[in-house]
Amino acid sequence: MSVQVDDFPATRGNLPNHCNNVSSHDNGQSSAGGASPSDEGAFRGQVPVSRAMIWRNSRKDWNQPMARNINITVIGAGSATFSLGLVKDLCLTENLKGSHVTFVDIDAQRLGNITGLAERYSRELGADLRFTQTTDRQAALTGADFIINTADVKGHHHARRVRELTESLGYYYYTPSALGHFYNFRLMLDIARDIERICPDAWLIQSGNPVFDGTTLMNRHTNAKIIGLCHGHYGYLEMANVLGLDPSRITWEAPGVNHAIWLTTFMYDGEDAYPILDKWIEEHGPTYWDTHVATRTHDIQMSRGVIDMYRMHGLMPIGDTPRLVGWWYHTALATQKHWFGQPWGGPDTEIARPVHVSVLSERLAQVDAAIKDPSVQVTSVFGQTRTREQQVPIIDALANGVAGCFQVNMPNTGGIVAGIEHDVVVESQAWIDRGGVHPMRPARPLPASVMREEVMPKVSEMERGLEAFLTGDRRLLLLDILAERKTTSYDQAKTLLETVLAMPGHEEVAAHYR
Repeated sequence: MSVQVDDFPATRGNLPNHCNNVSSHDNGQSSAGGASPSDEGAFRGQVPVSRAMIWRNSRKDWNQPMARNINITVIGAGSATFSLGLVKDLCLTENLKGSHVTFVDIDAQRLGNITGLAERYSRELGADLRFTQTTDRQAALTGADFIINTADVKGHHHARRVRELTESLGYYYYTPSALGHFYNFRLMLDIARDIERICPDAWLIQSGNPVFDGTTLMNRHTNAKIIGLCHGHYGYLEMANVLGLDPSRITWEAPGVNHAIWLTTFMYDGEDAYPILDKWIEEHGPTYWDTHVATRTHDIQMSRGVIDMYRMHGLMPIGDTPRLVGWWYHTALATQKHWFGQPWGGPDTEIARPVHVSVLSERLAQVDAAIKDPSVQVTSVFGQTRTREQQVPIIDALANGVAGCFQVNMPNTGGIVAGIEHDVVVESQAWIDRGGVHPMRPARPLPASVMREEVMPKVSEMERGLEAFLTGDRRLLLLDILAERKTTSYDQAKTLLETVLAMPGHEEVAAHYR
């Protein structure tokens, strides 16, 4: 069901630069003069959204900022890197004073560590927040206003074991996605159904992968209010850094589906900035590709491979998108080093992933050390600067009216991204305030080549995986492996499927897919 355009509230104040193609409002009047929020053009490119995407509020002063105490539940809180950043953002957000945060995880030790650290961090800052912990997810949902799900049921070490198995069968760095998502699909659906039953007015902010597949699944099969988040869109900041541009003067849009977003709008001081990129490629690109040594495994935004994708389609792929585009970039370690640079060849190689996991392990060790030493000032260890993550600002917008523009994953109701079915979740910008989530149609549609070659194949893969999960049809898992370009024969695919299903710990998966 869709809402009428006059259900959308006015916005207040100035929009961030990356949203300045939308009219700002003050007291219901357009800054251009005369247009009210009920007018067709109150938001440029505004489209209706599903009723599930609107948080109904009996008050009419949607955008009068006001602080209130809220209950936030964090599922998968044992993830140290994410939870630490979340704690910092919560403690440094004045409007959330007096709020209650419940951490949920199945790992009691990690859960206790992050809760203890959060309490100390909050005390040092004088933040009026209360933290509790539990392993009982349903109890944690009682009274919740917001739920952040960052849980990964099996984790990095399980994924490594699957990759080692696929490598033994002739695959280079490959995990069957449809098969691998089973546990997270089940958890996501269980959480969304629990929310329907226990706290139906709460917002679920899905922050763990697979965001695209999982948010589509939950939106189709529950009435929970769901926002999916990823941080890949910040790839535009990496571009700005290399190009020497001031990010505050950049206007950008990067629509698509999660892990397949493309920079359709890239402007600097109101002018097309793609010529700046073209000049850099011509004058500095070859030297950069030959000399740049990444200090992070995910530092690939200006790599030779990404620029090759840009030349192919006429738009820059952003964030995680290059990791999933073009099988020919990902055939071997030497190939990946050529396309994505030294020393790791991007994040998806046998030498990069251990580095990434070790960084996470070091963060856990840092938490353990801090929690064991009460003399340590945790604010000095972990800093007092907000992260770039969107979870807390979105909560502040929905709960307190501190409105803003955000890159979110939401149902394509009304055709936010042209050419994709309305019940598929897309990633694009939305204006968020106490009235809800208001999608904004991108100024420029994705070109045919990007839709045909990159976006729609990802949609098809998602649909196959969801159908396999919902029906338990093992044939769809086989088709998923056969569709992988690293597969060389039917027998290889069939052997891989049966071998992965027979892995210790996969008994439930094998029983589900018949």
